[in-house]
Amino acid sequence: MSGMTNDEKLVYMVNQIARNFGTLGHDDAVAATEDHLLKYWDPRMKARIVMLMAEHAGTLSPVASGALSRLRAGIGPGLADAG
Repeated sequence: MSGMTNDEKLVYMVNQIARNFGTLGHDDAVAATEDHLLKYWDPRMKARIVMLMAEHAGTLSPVASGALSRLRAGIGPGLADAG
């Protein structure tokens, strides 16, 4: 991951997490990826990856994109301002 920007690293990591859950089937993998992000990612990381969704739409896997859409829908007030 050397030579990548912080934003590129976040996209890489969320795709990697989504790929690890891929054997669960699409819907379960989306839910598991979202759950992982909710449990283990710092609020600033979650806010940033949600902000990057549109910019990196072409590089996000379908599972990662679905998980981020769910994450964005559940973000509480103030999280987008974290960081």
